[in-house]
Amino acid sequence: MSDEFDVIVIGGGPAGENVAARAVRGGLTAAVVENRLLGGECSYWACIPSKALLRPVELAAEVGRVPGLTIGPIEAGKVLARRDEAVSHYDDSGQVRWLDGVPATFLRGAGRLDGPRRVRVTAPDGSERTVTARHAVVLATGSTAAVPPVPGLREASPWTSHEVTAATSVPERLAVIGGGVVACEMAQAMHGLGARQTTMLVRGDRLLPRMEPFAGELLAASFADAGIDVRLRTGAVAVERPEPGGKVTIRLPDGPPLEADELLVATGRKPATSQVGLDTVGLERGRYVEVDDSMRATGVDGGWLYAVGDANGRNLLTHMGKYQARVCGDVIAARAKGEPDDLPALRDTADGRGAPQVVFTDPQICSVGLTEAAAREAGFRIRTVEYDLGSVSGAYLLGDGYRGRAKAVVDEDRQVLLGVTFAGPGVAELLHAATIAVTGEVPLERLWHAVPSFPTVSEIWLRLLETYGL
Repeated sequence: MSDEFDVIVIGGGPAGENVAARAVRGGLTAAVVENRLLGGECSYWACIPSKALLRPVELAAEVGRVPGLTIGPIEAGKVLARRDEAVSHYDDSGQVRWLDGVPATFLRGAGRLDGPRRVRVTAPDGSERTVTARHAVVLATGSTAAVPPVPGLREASPWTSHEVTAATSVPERLAVIGGGVVACEMAQAMHGLGARQTTMLVRGDRLLPRMEPFAGELLAASFADAGIDVRLRTGAVAVERPEPGGKVTIRLPDGPPLEADELLVATGRKPATSQVGLDTVGLERGRYVEVDDSMRATGVDGGWLYAVGDANGRNLLTHMGKYQARVCGDVIAARAKGEPDDLPALRDTADGRGAPQVVFTDPQICSVGLTEAAAREAGFRIRTVEYDLGSVSGAYLLGDGYRGRAKAVVDEDRQVLLGVTFAGPGVAELLHAATIAVTGEVPLERLWHAVPSFPTVSEIWLRLLETYGL
C-alpha cells in the first residue's frame, strides 16, 4: 500500500468522506483515516439514530390530533430494534465498501499530524505507519460532548448524546442537564418511548436559547402537556452515584435533590482536536482550527492544512460540514492542478448567513438565517412579521389543536429576508424554501409571485407577505 497520497483526511465522518469523494472526483488520490466506525458520529450516535428514536413519538402525536384515529402505546423494544437497523448494527462494512468504490484508501487507526503534510496512523493493534500528503491534509475530526465541571458529575458516568442514542433500554426516570437541541430531542424521545419521569434542568430562562423566543415557548408548552418537567433557571450543583449503574442523585440550588435512573448531559460540544498533533504544526491543541472561506487553516505556513465540519467550529451541523467538505475537496483539486481557485463555488458563503437547522421534536422547530436579535446586533435596519400557523387552512386539516408560529426578519434597506423561523408539527419541510429565499436574497416583490398551493401549510408564505403589506 502506498505511503503517499494527494490528500489525507483525518476523520471518517460525513465531512471527511465528502472531502475525499470531491478530491477524487477532481482527479486526486485520497486516504481517509478513522479510528472508530467509518461514517462517524452522525451515522451511529447522533443524527440518524436520534431521528429513528424520535419518529414514532412524532407520528403518535400526529395521529392523536386527527379525530377517528387511535394508536396504542409505542413498543420501545421495536423502536430500539429499528434504530439498530438504521445504524447498520454498528457495523461500518457498508461504508468501507462505499469508500473503496470512490475510490479512496481507508486507513483504520488514530491519525495524528507529525509535521507538515505528514500523518502518523496508529492501527488498532498498536502498529504505526506514517503517510505523506502531496497537496493537503484535512482535519475532519468532529466534536465531542462537553461535560461541565459539576462536582461528582463526571464520576457518575452520565449519558451524553453518544450513550442516549445507543441506549438498549428506556430508563424509568431520566434527568437531563441542558436546554438545547440534543437535550430537547432526547428528553422527548425517551419520554415518548416510556420514561415515566423526565426532568430537564435548564440554566437559562428558556429552551433553545439560540432561536427565536417563541420557539422555546411552544416547545415548553408541548413538553408540559406530555408530562415532561422543565425547570428553568436551575441546574445541578453536585451529582452522586455511589454504585456504577445505580441510582443518580442530583443536588439542586434549592429544594430537595432529584433522583433518577439515568442522567443525560447535553450542554454543548467541544472540538475533537486535542489528540491530532496540532502542536506539531504550531497550533494549540484542543481548539477549533480557524480557517478561511476555502477551509484552509489560517495559522499554518505553506497552505497545506484544511479543516472542515465541527473541527473548525463554524457550524456544528452535519449538513454544513458536508457543504464545507464539498468546497474544500473542490478547492484542493483546483489548487493541485493549477486551476482558478477563486470561483464562487470554491468559497463558503453559506455559514455566515445563518445555517438552516431543524429540531425534530413535536412541534418541530426550524430556522435559517438571522434571528431578530442577531440581525439587530449586526446593525441591520429590520422589520419583523409573525403569523399564527394554526390559522392557515392547511394546518387545520392536519389535525385538531395544531399550534405553531412563523416569523420572518426583513432587511428593510434591500427588501430581502434575513431570517425565517417556523415552529409547529411537520414544519421542517417548509425550511428549504426559506433557505433558498434567504440564501438567494430573493426580493420580496419577486417572492410575492411564488404562489403557494392550497390547502397546504406552505400558504404561510402568503400570509407572512400579506402581513408585511404586499
